[in-house]
Amino acid sequence: MMTLLLGLIVFLGIHLLPTFPDIRKRYVDKLGELLYKGIFSLISLVGFGLIIIGKADAPYISVWEPPQFFAIATKVLLLPAFVLIVAAYIPSNIKRRIRHPMLVAVKLWALGHLLINGDVASMLLFGSFLAYAVIDMIRSNKLSAWHKPEPKPVTMTLLVLVLGLVAYVGVAMHHMQLFGVPLF
Repeated sequence: MMTLLLGLIVFLGIHLLPTFPDIRKRYVDKLGELLYKGIFSLISLVGFGLIIIGKADAPYISVWEPPQFFAIATKVLLLPAFVLIVAAYIPSNIKRRIRHPMLVAVKLWALGHLLINGDVASMLLFGSFLAYAVIDMIRSNKLSAWHKPEPKPVTMTLLVLVLGLVAYVGVAMHHMQLFGVPLF
């Protein structure tokens, strides 16, 4: 469980760094933008690897038994999460309505997984990501005003919806192979 905890601290800690612009600027000024991004990416990968290893090695300690209908709620929450992940990277009208599509996607993903997983390691993993997304969104909103993006062609929004749906179906179909947990 310590490996999982260490991975979460490293991964989420480095991802919170940009919400402290003075500290980030100090590192960028000292290292340069490219080296800063390289180190940021390397630390993120190390943290992510530790999360994967830590979750796989964590003992299963049950806290509660989720009701079966929570599985349906999780599947419902995850569909918009996948669309929002795509919307974070492809300009569309979704970004005109939702300021932080990636953070909202992380919240939906984490909440959905908290609903269906009643063990300590899962609660630590998904609860940490949910807390991170809430903190990051609050900090980001305090740091800068939101300027709604210009309208995009409807085709871009349709593209985001289709790609999100395709990603959702792909992950759902291969969830067992990817994460060791069957969905169906």
